[in-house]
Amino acid sequence: MGVVRKSGYDVYLALMLAVAQVVLSQGAAWGQRSFREPLDPWGYALLLVGPAATLFRRKFPVSSTVITLLATYAYVIGGYAYGPVFLTPIFLLFTLVMNGKRPAAWVLAGVTFAVFQAYAVLGGDRPSSLLFHALAIAAFILLFMVVAELTRIMRERRAEHQRAVEEESRRQASEERLTMAQELHDVLAHNISLIHVQASTALHLLDDQPEHARTALTTIKSASKEVLGEMRSVLNVLREGAPRSPTAGLDRLDELVERSGLPVTLKRVGDRPLPPPVERAAYRIVQESLTNAARHAPGSQVTVRLSYGTDHLEIQVTDTGATTQPVLAESGSGNGIPGMRERASALGGTLSAGPVDNGFQVRARLPVEPEPSRPLDEESA
Repeated sequence: MGVVRKSGYDVYLALMLAVAQVVLSQGAAWGQRSFREPLDPWGYALLLVGPAATLFRRKFPVSSTVITLLATYAYVIGGYAYGPVFLTPIFLLFTLVMNGKRPAAWVLAGVTFAVFQAYAVLGGDRPSSLLFHALAIAAFILLFMVVAELTRIMRERRAEHQRAVEEESRRQASEERLTMAQELHDVLAHNISLIHVQASTALHLLDDQPEHARTALTTIKSASKEVLGEMRSVLNVLREGAPRSPTAGLDRLDELVERSGLPVTLKRVGDRPLPPPVERAAYRIVQESLTNAARHAPGSQVTVRLSYGTDHLEIQVTDTGATTQPVLAESGSGNGIPGMRERASALGGTLSAGPVDNGFQVRARLPVEPEPSRPLDEESA
C-alpha cells in the first residue's frame, strides 16, 4: 500500500512539474522573444525530460538528476528561454541533499555552474557581463543549495528530537513498569506472608482455643481483601485513561499495624506533610519490615518510630526477637531488604538493617524538601 501511494505521488508530481515548465516556459519565451529562440518540438521535448526523470528519482536518484541536468544544459545551449526549465533540476538537487547524497549534489551543482559559465564565455559576452553572469549564477546556486542544507539540518534535528522524546517515553514507561512490579511485590509479600502466618496460627489453635482461631481467620479475611484492593489499584494504570491513586500512605499505618498480627508500638515524633513518593516509600519500608518481623520473629515486640525532621524523615522499625518457632523463616524471595534499600536510594536516602540486641532493626532516612518558612503574621495568628 505504501509503495502504491508513493508511486501515485510521483506521477502527480511529474505531471505538475511538466505542466509548470511547459506553460510557464511559453510565457518566458514570449517575454524573451527579442533575444532567445521560440519554443519548438525539440524545446518542448527537453522541457519534458526532467519531469519524466523524477519518476525514477527514488530508485536512481543520482542518474535521474544527471539526465535532468543534461536536458537542461541542452535546452539553455539551444537558445531557448531562461526560467521555468530550472524547476526540475532545483527540485532534484534539493532531493539529493535531503536524502543524504550531499557530495553528489554539490558536485553536480559545481558542474552546472561551470557549464553555464562556459556557455557565457563561448557566447562572446563582454568581460563585465561575464563577471556579472558568474556572480549571478554562483549566488543562485549557492542560495538554493544552502537552503537545502539548512532544511536537511532542521529535519535531522526534528528527527533527533522525536527520537529523544520517544526514548524518554520508553524510559518512563519502563520505570513505571518497574515501580508497578515493586508495588506488587511489596503488596503480595506482606499480605501473603500475613495470611500464611495467621492460617498456621488458626490451624494450631482451632481445637484448643477456637476464639483465638476466629481472630486469626478474621485477620486473614481482612488481609485478603486488602491485597485484592491494592492489586486493583496498582493494575488500574494499565487501563487507558484510568487515574492512578496513591496505593499507600502513612495515614494508613494504623491499619497496617492492626493487620500485622504483632504487638506493635507506633511512635511519631513531629509531623509535617510529605511528598507522595516519600509517603509511599515510607509505608512500604514499614510494611516490609513488619512482614520480615512476622516471618522471622513471631511473638516479638515491635516498635515503629517515625521522626519528622526539617529536611528528612527517619524511620526505625525494631523488634525484640522471636519468642516462638518462626513459621516462614526459610521462605521468601530474599529481596525484602534490597528492595527497601532501592526505594530509599531512589529518593536519595539511605537504609540500614541488621541485628540489634536480641532482635533486628531497620533504619531508613529519606530526604524531604524543607518546609517553606511562614510569615510572622501567620505564625502569630
